[in-house]
Amino acid sequence: MSGSVIRIERITSRSGVTEEPVITAKGYQLADPAHGKHKHHAEHATYVQSLDDAAALIARGFSLRMAAKGKPPSLIAPKSLRIIRESELQAC
Repeated sequence: MSGSVIRIERITSRSGVTEEPVITAKGYQLADPAHGKHKHHAEHATYVQSLDDAAALIARGFSLRMAAKGKPPSLIAPKSLRIIRESELQAC
């Protein structure tokens, strides 16, 4: 697929809320699957500055930290994420 990533969303959000990727002072936070059951630990976090970079890592199996208003952030597995690209919206 081509085109800039304009949004990454969770396929099935918790309690019907809209979850957004968490952006910190370091950027969007992802977890490397190479760290197995410890991937959620802060010392193993991977940060990127753009949704395009985040989408590239998600395609490689990285999980993305997402949150919604009133809900604590959590890691979302790549299979539970939908990547929306600019080109997909133009096709509609």
